[in-house]
Amino acid sequence: MIEIADIREWRGHDVVDQDSKKIGALENIYVDTATDLPSFATVTVGMFGRQKRLVFVPVADAVVGPGYVRVPFGRDDVKDAPSIDVDGVLAAEQEPEVFAHYNLDYATGAGGERRLARR
Repeated sequence: MIEIADIREWRGHDVVDQDSKKIGALENIYVDTATDLPSFATVTVGMFGRQKRLVFVPVADAVVGPGYVRVPFGRDDVKDAPSIDVDGVLAAEQEPEVFAHYNLDYATGAGGERRLARR
């Protein structure tokens, strides 16, 4: 389990896929509001000269190595994930899409609270 205090130190480091191919740079961490544990990371993607965006990837099974965070997904799968602008905010209505992209169950809190919060 990656602790939130530890993964925050990795902002700006490479995020690589299951085959060690670079996806982008770690931008931020979103925690599960029920547990306050890291749930998703946003990764900055975009080619030089194109508009950059932030894509979401689960970090539950991520592995931290020297200068990188490896996620257990393919690069194309991550790049096709729901995204926001680099200065954007994940809307509550988008949360189910993020989970569905990775075939993860989604449920709001008992009182309808959001599932993800940026830390």
